[in-house]
Amino acid sequence: MQTPNFDQMLEATCHFGHLKRKWNPAMAPYIFMERNGIHIIDLYKTQAKLEEAANALKNIVKSGKKVLFVATKKQAKQVVADRAISVGMPYVIERWPGGMLTNFPTIRKAVKKMATIDKMEKDGTFDNMSKREKLQITRQRAKLEKNLGSIADLNRLPSALFVVDVMKEHIAVAEANRLGIPVFGIVDTNSDPTNIDFVIPANDDASKSIDLILATVCEAINEGIEERKIEKIDNKEEDQVAEVEEKPRRTRVRRRTTEEAAPVAEETPAAEEPAAPVEEAPAEEPAAPAEEAPVAEEPAAPAEEAPAAE
Repeated sequence: MQTPNFDQMLEATCHFGHLKRKWNPAMAPYIFMERNGIHIIDLYKTQAKLEEAANALKNIVKSGKKVLFVATKKQAKQVVADRAISVGMPYVIERWPGGMLTNFPTIRKAVKKMATIDKMEKDGTFDNMSKREKLQITRQRAKLEKNLGSIADLNRLPSALFVVDVMKEHIAVAEANRLGIPVFGIVDTNSDPTNIDFVIPANDDASKSIDLILATVCEAINEGIEERKIEKIDNKEEDQVAEVEEKPRRTRVRRRTTEEAAPVAEETPAAEEPAAPVEEAPAEEPAAPAEEAPVAEEPAAPAEEAPAAE
């Protein structure tokens, strides 16, 4: 990202402010001098603030978040639309729909309605309608496309808001402040910078000035998008390497488990061997009466002594 130098900003008339009688005292730190009743903005501070805002936007986009561009004034409409489309970001260049951030689910319903009408045109539902109904739905679709077509891809609240002329877009700034969404804004000498998180003091009425600042901002956003793509590729390669390293480990673990299961199967018959002596023990007990048999034969001895007495 290359920040525009002093001469480029001077040529783009970024230094012109408003009349002295229209100034906001809160912008005093960014005013260099007064000439012919017009305040001159300090371009060195503009350069520093622009670089700070561009780096912050780059980090936001790098994390995969969206930035919503808002500019409904005539001088900035086409410039903002072209720059936002070039980086694939949502934008609002028509009337700011009240509650777009604070009542976001309702806005999403209106966007889904456009998709429903498109589906009706494709599946042949329109053929069964009368001419008047077709005309009413077509007009409704055109109105939704004009106001909300540029935010059709915005499925959730944006992570940042970039505003051209924060005084004109005060409703959008108020909604963002209420939800805690950081606001980046091109602030002129007649505006209040207290509600803006990243102030870029510059002329917000000249198309050249707006285009120069948006070119720097969009360049930073592009860098953030590219860095995010590179990180995704690196993460995929790291995951693939990790999978390749983990595969042999898994096979080794399986082999160990099968080897451990084999000894367990061999030990099961050994556990049955002690059961044999238990069954033999009752077989030895009947042998005891066989040894006591001679004791029963002792009474036969006196029967033999009777003839001796004769």
